[in-house]
Amino acid sequence: MRQIVECVPNFSEGRDMSKVDLIAAEAEKVDGVKVLDVDTSTSYNRSVITFVGSAEEVREGAFSAIAIAVQLIDMSLHQGEHPRLGACDVCPFVPIQGATMADCIALANELGSEVAEKLALPVYLYGEAARSPERGNLAHVRAGEYEGLPDKLRDPDWKPDFGPAVFNKKAGATMIGAREPLIAYNINIRAKSKTAVDTIAGRIRESGWTSISEDGKKVRVPGAFREVKALGVSLEEHGIYQISTNLTNYKITPPHEVFEMVKRLSPEFGEVLGSEVVGLIPRDAILAAGRFYSPSEKSEERLVASAIDNLGLNSLKEFKPDKKIIEYLIKED
Repeated sequence: MRQIVECVPNFSEGRDMSKVDLIAAEAEKVDGVKVLDVDTSTSYNRSVITFVGSAEEVREGAFSAIAIAVQLIDMSLHQGEHPRLGACDVCPFVPIQGATMADCIALANELGSEVAEKLALPVYLYGEAARSPERGNLAHVRAGEYEGLPDKLRDPDWKPDFGPAVFNKKAGATMIGAREPLIAYNINIRAKSKTAVDTIAGRIRESGWTSISEDGKKVRVPGAFREVKALGVSLEEHGIYQISTNLTNYKITPPHEVFEMVKRLSPEFGEVLGSEVVGLIPRDAILAAGRFYSPSEKSEERLVASAIDNLGLNSLKEFKPDKKIIEYLIKED
C-alpha cells in the first residue's frame, strides 16, 4: 500500500490566477506529487491548493510552493475577507493512507525548520503539531492577523517556533501544522447586513457568542455544534454573504447538520441560497448527507446527487464529484 499524505496550503492570493497557477505548478514539479484541487476566491483573495504524495514528496512540494509564493505575493498590498497572517497563511499535513499523525507532526517540524532557515520567515506550529495548548487553535495563532504581526513578534509569549521574531513586511508569517481531515464548508446567504450573518455564525460555532446577562455582565454562550469554527463573510463578487466554516471533525458534526441549522435560523436573519465545499470533501461526509435527505436510497451515485441537490452545492460553481471527493481522486493511487 502506497503511503499517501495530503497537504493543503492556503495562499493569500485569489485574484491573479497566473500567480496561483505558478504556485500549484511548483508543487507538482516534485516527482510523486499530484495536485488534486485548486480552489480560489476573489472576495477572500485566497487560494487553497490540495496535493498528495508520500511524506517526503509532499514536504518537498510544500516548500517549493511556499518559496515561490513568498516571491510572488506582497502582503503589504493584500486585502481580502478571509483572516490571514502571511503569503502562505497555513500549511497543514493530513494522514490519508499508510501514514500516521506522528508522521505528519514530524513533517510539520521539518518543513517549519526549512522554511525558517531558507526563507527567513517566522513559523508557528499549530494543530496537532503545536508545542503549547494555546497554539493548537489556529484562530488563536492568527489573532491580530498580518497587521498585528509586528506587535505579536515583539511579545515573548509569541516567539515563533522557528525563524526570526522579526516582521517580514512582504511575506508575513506562516503557520504549519498537522490535523485530521477537515471540511472547509461555506453556506451562502442573502441577508440585510454582515451583522446578521455574524450572528448566525456565533449561534453555530463551538465557541459561541457573547451575550449580556441580566446583571449587565458579558457572558459567553456556547454555540450549537462541537468541532465547528465559523465567521460571517461578505462575498462581494456574488453580492451575497457567507457563513464560512471549518468542520474540524465531520464525524461529530457533518455538513448537512450545519446547513439545516442555518436554514432554521435564516428566517430571522436572511435567505439560504445554497453552500459550497472549498477544496475537497471525504466520501463519507457526502454519503451521510445523501442518506439524510434520501434515507431509502441505496445507489451511491444517487446518494451523492441527492447531497449535491439538497445542500445546493452547485449554487456558486459546479460541484463535480470526481473532482471534489478525495477518494474518487486518489483511487488510482
